[in-house]
Amino acid sequence: MNVDELYKFWSEDPYFDEETREELLAIREDKKEIDERFFRDLEFGTAGLRGILGAGTNRMNVYVVAKASAGLGKYIVSEGEEAMKRGVVVSYDSRHFSTEFAEVTARTLTSLGIRVYLSDELRPVPMLSYAVRYFKAFAGVMITASHNPSKYNGYKVYGEDGGQVPPEAASKILSFIEGIEDIRTVKPDSLEDAKAKGLLTYWGEAVDEAYTDMLDTLVIDRQAIINQKDMSIVYTPLHGSGNKPVRRILKKIGLQNVHVVPEQELPDGAFPTVEVPNPENPAALTMAIDLAKKVDADLVIGTDPDSDRIGIAVRTVKDGQETYMPFSGNQVGLMLLDYVLDSKKSAGTLPEGSFAVTTIVSSKLAGAICNYYGVELQEVLTGFKFIGERIKLDDEFGNKHFQFGFEESYGYLAGLDVRDKDAVVAAMLIAGMYAQSRERGQSLLDRLNSIYERFGYGFEESVSVTLEGKEGIEKIGGAMVSLREDLTNCKNKAEAQALLGGAPVEAVRDYQASKRYVFTDDGRKEEEIKLPKSNVLLYELGGDKGLDWACARPSGTEPKLKIYFGIYGNTEEVSRERLDETKKKVTSSVEAKL
Repeated sequence: MNVDELYKFWSEDPYFDEETREELLAIREDKKEIDERFFRDLEFGTAGLRGILGAGTNRMNVYVVAKASAGLGKYIVSEGEEAMKRGVVVSYDSRHFSTEFAEVTARTLTSLGIRVYLSDELRPVPMLSYAVRYFKAFAGVMITASHNPSKYNGYKVYGEDGGQVPPEAASKILSFIEGIEDIRTVKPDSLEDAKAKGLLTYWGEAVDEAYTDMLDTLVIDRQAIINQKDMSIVYTPLHGSGNKPVRRILKKIGLQNVHVVPEQELPDGAFPTVEVPNPENPAALTMAIDLAKKVDADLVIGTDPDSDRIGIAVRTVKDGQETYMPFSGNQVGLMLLDYVLDSKKSAGTLPEGSFAVTTIVSSKLAGAICNYYGVELQEVLTGFKFIGERIKLDDEFGNKHFQFGFEESYGYLAGLDVRDKDAVVAAMLIAGMYAQSRERGQSLLDRLNSIYERFGYGFEESVSVTLEGKEGIEKIGGAMVSLREDLTNCKNKAEAQALLGGAPVEAVRDYQASKRYVFTDDGRKEEEIKLPKSNVLLYELGGDKGLDWACARPSGTEPKLKIYFGIYGNTEEVSRERLDETKKKVTSSVEAKL
């Protein structure tokens, strides 16, 4: 059906509820809005769905969720009776309609004879990942749009290892979804029927306790925490699902002075106290910082709605004034990496064959830290599913030992029992690192500066260009095509210098073509990239340490074109100057393609 036919079908067919009809009839004169809602099916990517709430095929609603769940269910049925018996774990966060979407997911799966474990209240991404492994389930579904604005929700699918479903399985699920030609054939059970069949089970407190006990085994330098148990910490869940699990683990490890921002404590899908519930944005921590001033806290911690990302700010003095400085995702990742490896090395608990994992757009200083401790660093594509995949291959089924993983977008992981970024374990590790620093008479800023002094100065930033809707999607795709055309026409090093407004391009990695192009004065040579294909262009820019880089890629979770930069050197001043210069040149060149 075309757009007009789909609009008519959704507006008139009795399969759809009265609320949906009323919403669509209210826009009957708005052709652009109708086109936006029906020009495509909401894209099912490598991990699932994410979109704006509302009626239509290109929106998040119970019908789109039911159809996706039916496709997932048909895939599970195709995998056999054992997969159906092992079933699916479902959880959800605090967003609008998350409870309804979780229930329709469960009811659709039970209608196909599949066992479902449904969380009895909102719980975060890391607990969903843990629960998949806890129940030995075949798959998992998390209802969340992570840190997106309140008008969004999403649907993330997990595999039996607790990691986001891999591309091959995602492709099969998508084919089953696309095979549903008539949405009216999707007929979810009622909750009563699902329970009567014995296929629907609620989960809760037992998993909470097991998860918290598991986290407690990952504590590093427990004595420092005991000695600093009275240190003052402020935490905000930003109206999300981190409130209970974060407070549980901080209490269990013995911290007695944790203050929660009362206005942001309870779940609220409107996120009324912040513009965007994203701890990457320093403004999201404003209320927590205000509380920190009142309770004399040096450390502020915030988690996003599904509690997979975490941001921090620390008290410091700048220009004679007390202030709270936010740390970047890379800075926290480097500090935690050094904290984990240093503490284990000192305690004699860092085994041979240890490895850490980060992404191609995260800080290159991670390599220097790992080299210092004799630990292998693996780089993977952007997306925590690839970090989870390395844990599975090299630790669970290999002979290596995973220590820590992080990505620049405020995601961190330790341990083997969760396979997605985990802001709960990160909160515990950050608190422990803070305690250890206090034991040593340091601030966390002192700790960061120590890393720079030992391994060199590194500064990373990113710029996101948001372009929503059909036109935005087309512009972002067109920009990447144009950048690749420029690369194709580039024949030597002199021409490479012009790719990004005069930035010193020495090589380019095109992950979609699986090629690395190295430029010389006389031409260029090609090398194979042995990572999965991805719509990413990474430009190697040389620099003082040969590590400078810039990158362009469409976001996998938001309507954004993301541009990254990393500059490394021996002095802070020179490195920051080069970062500013590179940022201007690269951003201008990429935005010109939009």
